[in-house]
Amino acid sequence: MFATRLFPVLLAPILAYSQTTSSLIVCVPGQCLQGTSNVTIGARLNTPTGAMPVHLLPGQYTDQTSPQYLHDVLTNPSVSIAASVGFVNSTKLPLNLQLQNGFSIYEGALYSSQAAFTGLPEAPVVNASVPLNAKALAISNNLVATITAGSNKRITLWEPVPDISQLPASVAGALSLNNLESVACSPACSNAGLCTVAGKCLCAAGFAGASCEQCQPGFFGPKCQPCPSNCDTCDQGISGTGRCLKPTIPNKPSTCNCVNGVCGANGQCECTTGFETGADGVACGKCASGFFRSSTGDCKVCGLGCNQCEDTTGTCTSCRPGFTQDGSDKSICNAPAQVRSNGQVCPAGSFGNGADCGVCNSACDACTGPSANDCSSCARGTIFLNGLCVTPNSDGVCEGSNRIADNVKKECDTCGAKCTSCRIPTFSQASIISARQCTGCIAGFFLSNGECVETCPDGTFVGSDLKTCQACDSSCRTCSDSATSCLTCANNQLAAAGRCVATCPAGSFQSLSASSCTTCHPDCASCSGAEFNQCTACPADRPVLLNGRCLPTCTKTQFFDAASGTCQACDSSCSSCFGPGPANCAACSSATQVLRQGSCVAANCAGSANVVPGLGVCLSELVVVASSGEQPIAGIDTPTKKSKGKLEWWQILLMALGCAFILLVVIWLLRRRQKKKRAEKTRMFGEGVKKSGGWRWRMVRFGEKLFGREGGFGDGGLPCLPTR
Repeated sequence: MFATRLFPVLLAPILAYSQTTSSLIVCVPGQCLQGTSNVTIGARLNTPTGAMPVHLLPGQYTDQTSPQYLHDVLTNPSVSIAASVGFVNSTKLPLNLQLQNGFSIYEGALYSSQAAFTGLPEAPVVNASVPLNAKALAISNNLVATITAGSNKRITLWEPVPDISQLPASVAGALSLNNLESVACSPACSNAGLCTVAGKCLCAAGFAGASCEQCQPGFFGPKCQPCPSNCDTCDQGISGTGRCLKPTIPNKPSTCNCVNGVCGANGQCECTTGFETGADGVACGKCASGFFRSSTGDCKVCGLGCNQCEDTTGTCTSCRPGFTQDGSDKSICNAPAQVRSNGQVCPAGSFGNGADCGVCNSACDACTGPSANDCSSCARGTIFLNGLCVTPNSDGVCEGSNRIADNVKKECDTCGAKCTSCRIPTFSQASIISARQCTGCIAGFFLSNGECVETCPDGTFVGSDLKTCQACDSSCRTCSDSATSCLTCANNQLAAAGRCVATCPAGSFQSLSASSCTTCHPDCASCSGAEFNQCTACPADRPVLLNGRCLPTCTKTQFFDAASGTCQACDSSCSSCFGPGPANCAACSSATQVLRQGSCVAANCAGSANVVPGLGVCLSELVVVASSGEQPIAGIDTPTKKSKGKLEWWQILLMALGCAFILLVVIWLLRRRQKKKRAEKTRMFGEGVKKSGGWRWRMVRFGEKLFGREGGFGDGGLPCLPTR
């Protein structure tokens, strides 16, 4: 359906990664077993000392992970790592050893021997079928794989399978991978979208919308194909037919900044008669001198004898030299009376020539001079064109021009703004201008019943010549592209894919206008409307009908019941399943059980081994432990000694700053206390207070006794200074 990458790694033989049976230590966080194994999933650690290699199964490893031997290997800076395909080569702790976003297969059961891995596809995958020539499968968290078992049984896989032979009997036959995507998107992506681990829908080319449920502008149909290249507007959208509604017209006036004219090969615009370039620079956007803009947008010639006139009304604003505006018809100007020098009026068909009257040119009925350019009215059978009297042909086209004869105005007038040529059928001197019919149109306008129209009327369509409107077939009320490609139908029938039918076919619904059938969204088998959440039945590849949406899978703890067309809960013993009851499990919900023929049974792991989280298999099943003769490696059963971790630099810095702050506070408090003491002493000295007690007071009393001078002190109890 779409051009995509179809799991390229898995298309090749399974040669991407391999482990042979060898002596090693297989570990999960908290436990290791020594023996022989050819397990592939995870990563292998090797030391340069030649010690027995360690194989890490998926899990979270830190510098405190037990046992002690594993701790010593993990913290050894000289250790190298060789990760299985789908895992990252990193020895930096903490090490979260998990399968990257994707799907891996293993040639041997219990994730052993040769392996291959593919990440999420780069675009939506539809109608893919990649054989899974493997005995064990692994899938990363939050991804779901759609798989076909046998000829047509469709199953979904959410968790690793350590041994395909232990799947339920209902999952029989060869397995093929159909699709792989994340389940992080809410709402779920449409069939044209691929859910990424970031929770965004990645759309196939031509699709748009948060769930990739729409076509981009200019695209149509369930595959969102581009509209035809020779089409400006097509019946677009995901329910559109792609029929061209407005064809691309070459050399449209707009391509050379033109309005009423034809673009030439040199990019210049050739205006239709009566138009010229205006002050705004738009070519053919203004009426030329001698013409006025009519109410229909055409530039019509001014009346007889008038050089310039007003738009819409045609009222003359400037007459030919010597002419005067008519008193009753303001659109024309009358020729001056032809008289001799003595004032005597000249007869009809002559002009004043001094003392005489001269004969008008044979083309003139009346004139102001002798030449053909001096006619003021034309002889019978001729008509005015740029001051000359010319003869119209049998179509009413004026000689030497593309103008048409107006017998009322007695002038050659324009065909119209959008007409490049025109005619009056069976033209005669009794013909009127309203009988004019266009015979050619400027690009972008189409000839329909003698008029140039921008859109062909109902019952007609733009012909292949891109110049004329042609009639639809009698079964169509409206059509496009061809006479039999109906948009709407006659006789109360419905248009469906260009045909007229009595009822809408499967996969479509009757539109609100009740005149046509609209195709359902490609996610739906049947529907009540065009949106992807208006499904009433679902196709086989998206069988789950939920709130009007057709989804590819049920939730992880459910299976799709084809009989009822609904999602049903798995048995409580299953963490995911393929069908009802305890014998259709895909994986087990209990950490102490493993899968056996589709049922979850007690693991009964050997020794002290446990079921490896996320792999559904006992650690003891992955390692063949020697019964005797092999010396156990020291520390393989010993818990890791907890050691105080080395302080980080920022922790040391914070501690130093804290100590410095405390020291500053202590010094400040001591200085404050001493300052208060000095202030107290000063106060006591000033007041002469003799404070009893204290060593200073005792020293004073001792001096009094020694020198026998009881009164040898001042009032304040201090020694008096000797006098001179």
